[in-house]
Amino acid sequence: MGVTTGHMKLHCSETTGPHGQDHWPTSYPECGGDAQSPIDIQIDSVIFDPDLPAVQPHGYDQLGTEPLDLHNNGHTVQLSLPPTLHLGGLPRKYTAAQLHLHWGQRGSLEGSEHQINSEATAAELHVVHYDSQSYSSLSEAAQKPLGLAVLGILIEVGETENPAYDHILSHLHEIRYKDQKTSVPPFSVRELFPQQLEQFFRYNGSLTTPPCYQSVLWTVFNRRAQISMGQLEKLQETLSSTEEDPSEPLVQNYRVPQPLNQRTIFASFIQVGPLYTTGEMLGLGVGILAGCVCLLLAVYFIAQKIRKKRLGNRKSVVFTSARATTEA
Repeated sequence: MGVTTGHMKLHCSETTGPHGQDHWPTSYPECGGDAQSPIDIQIDSVIFDPDLPAVQPHGYDQLGTEPLDLHNNGHTVQLSLPPTLHLGGLPRKYTAAQLHLHWGQRGSLEGSEHQINSEATAAELHVVHYDSQSYSSLSEAAQKPLGLAVLGILIEVGETENPAYDHILSHLHEIRYKDQKTSVPPFSVRELFPQQLEQFFRYNGSLTTPPCYQSVLWTVFNRRAQISMGQLEKLQETLSSTEEDPSEPLVQNYRVPQPLNQRTIFASFIQVGPLYTTGEMLGLGVGILAGCVCLLLAVYFIAQKIRKKRLGNRKSVVFTSARATTEA
């Protein structure tokens, strides 16, 4: 996620180019800090905290009266949110400011910033809030410890369209080029979220675009939102990162996972599920299959050996019997 980033040309899709992610710390030293986001959440390493209060989104299910601004800022599509939306269940009152999306290349099903057990999803929604008890604006709070609280919602492709996301996606053609804006009729922002919000991860991190301030209290939900393949294609294929033609497609605008370093990831739940990952299960299956084949081969060869031995014994008995008859 990001807030205003000045005039720097952001290239999330590159890592090693002159404007790529690897070079962000040159212009923005905090991008090389030890508490950066996003991260790869390894379930085995999280700490269950039974005292983590549930996240309580207040006002998100209200339609509101004023239209919302939708903006192509050249590196994402951003929707402004009214200050009537705020979060409960956190140490301070965090008021909503904006939400935006991250996605991958055209046709890719990997575009989220956060990963769980090294698996990315098709896209990710970030809902950005600031500590309105302590600071007067998002830009002021963004530079302060725990000044921001961001909800991270992983988005996967499902069978059907998600009507809530059409409140945003159906207007993308109106903001095709960088710096274009349009108005969106008010809608229930809560419908963009997964139905169940009880399962989440919590850690201290940063903005995922320069200046990468390490001021974010992250809540990443374990449950996912779903959109259709057609909706994902609209997100991947409509926007441009340039102001005019020839246009540069706005794609792959996610930052790669950053080192966890000494940070702790807390979880509001205990993971109940398979003991092994998909890769481990596959490896286990191949190993069992190979073992069965070896066992069958061993049984086959032993059976052949026994059969040959029995045939040999039979021949010996017949030969001995024939000799005895002749001698008699």
